Amino acid sequence: MRIAALIAAGCALAGAAGAEPARLAGTWPDGDALVAVEERRVGWPSSSPFTPWDALVGNAAPTEATGTLFLPRRAPGARPPPAVVMLHGSSGVLAPRELTYGRQFAAMGIAALAVDSFAARRDLATGFTDRLLNITETMLLADAYAALRWLAAEGHADPRRVALVGFSYGAMATMYALNAGVARALAPAGERFAAHAAFYGPCIASFADERTTGAPLLILYGTEDGLIDPARCAATAESFRRGGSRVEVIAYEGAAHQWDGGRGPLRIGSLLNGCRLRLEHDGTVRDLNSGLPMAGSFSRRLILAFCIERTPYLIRDDPAVRARSNADLGRFLARALGAG
Repeated sequence: MRIAALIAAGCALAGAAGAEPARLAGTWPDGDALVAVEERRVGWPSSSPFTPWDALVGNAAPTEATGTLFLPRRAPGARPPPAVVMLHGSSGVLAPRELTYGRQFAAMGIAALAVDSFAARRDLATGFTDRLLNITETMLLADAYAALRWLAAEGHADPRRVALVGFSYGAMATMYALNAGVARALAPAGERFAAHAAFYGPCIASFADERTTGAPLLILYGTEDGLIDPARCAATAESFRRGGSRVEVIAYEGAAHQWDGGRGPLRIGSLLNGCRLRLEHDGTVRDLNSGLPMAGSFSRRLILAFCIERTPYLIRDDPAVRARSNADLGRFLARALGAG
């Protein structure tokens, strides 16, 4: 009887493992369900290219990436689960945001990795402004694609079912990652994310070559977010559609920036809506306002100095909007990660 019970339990766990993505579309767990999740501080080999061009020509210093890994319970011998790689915003990893999402994903059977690109590059910058000048979106993506390889090599995730989710600064990188040229520069062996989701990310980048990896993209933002220009984000979505991806855009009425970050109301930062950057065919990033290439921290500082508007934007936590974005993200990921 005991052997039969163990076999039945193993079959039940294996069946649950096959249905993990479907759980994302239901009510997300909270409370005690999150306490039992396995959580580890981990590291993996990455690099620090300033732009995709630097990645293409090998001009990128080796870097030990770091982050927090959340693992779901798995039956012995069960296949690796789907996973979510998360990229933080300009304030870094937040306990109410990336770390809470990580525990929720793991409780639903999805492995999650909260990447901490700032902690991995304290030699480049530690202050808020210096981090944004010296730790670029491309460096965040180098960590993300390296994480995709590492999760597969360690057996923590099914590499065909890994989504990239970014918040604010990380959301800009997440949208960047959908471009086929960026993916080739940072993952020449062909590793690709199965889906991309961008939370309140400014839409300031365009691409000389609009082709995408073909993965779907979800863009989420609030109508009271000063960092978001709806017209620019609509144009960005159309560009990605022309490039070959299915794109869904959801705007939450009355929501401000970082509705899921556990802070506010307060006003911080500066607006980026005047910035217009384009990724060229050769991987260089060019400022369309001045025509200057963004080749290093000095040119990046110069370019941003002329396009940033010194107007703070509103941050405001909103649990009701978070519940809605959980449902929308869950539905999107369930569809994207459901195919084995």
